[in-house]
Amino acid sequence: MQPGFRILPHVSTDPKLIALFADIPASIVSDNMNRVTGTWGLHPYHRPNVSLLGPALTVRVRSGDNLMIHKALQMGRPGDVLVVDGDGCLDRGLVGEIMKRVAQKRQFAGLVIDGAVRDIAAYRNDDFPCYARGVCHRGPFKEGPGEINIPVSISGVVVHPGDIVIGDDDGVVFVRPEDAPALAEASRKKMAAEAATFAAIANGTYDETWIDASLRARNVLPASAS
Repeated sequence: MQPGFRILPHVSTDPKLIALFADIPASIVSDNMNRVTGTWGLHPYHRPNVSLLGPALTVRVRSGDNLMIHKALQMGRPGDVLVVDGDGCLDRGLVGEIMKRVAQKRQFAGLVIDGAVRDIAAYRNDDFPCYARGVCHRGPFKEGPGEINIPVSISGVVVHPGDIVIGDDDGVVFVRPEDAPALAEASRKKMAAEAATFAAIANGTYDETWIDASLRARNVLPASAS
């Protein structure tokens, strides 16, 4: 194979591990990963209130070139999330309506593109998830090089093939399969705690004493302040 081109075998992820994150918001998962991981600067271009969940099929491409994205669309399996490291480049759209339709026909779960897309009117009122860094009408080159099913960088986050992709209106986070059981359990506990907080707000028992306690610990308020 020519230098710069690499196609590795598909990486499978246990569907039971993926299902652990059904209905868990990306922000909750992020909070339980110490709030230091997950994407930033990627925008959802699909209809609001649509979630994304599935294993990552990773692609790394030369800036502005989508040849290997086309190849990855041939290799994907139903439920895969196409995760593309486009070097954050915004001067050419890597994926447009044709590729979107191909991905939908082949039952991909969605797209995460660290780069630009185009034809966004085709996404705006659709429930097919598409996250991208920006939009550009200029079309891509189709020459390569590129790599498929290798670790990639999305917003500075390393994503491995087979990682669990979780997305919603707030953005996208990635979970290593081996971390899934513990992280899902912690996330559901936090969801329960937030539900209790919402109830306390509604019934007037919301406890805000921690605010002044934190300020006193930093000598912002005197010890006697309430």
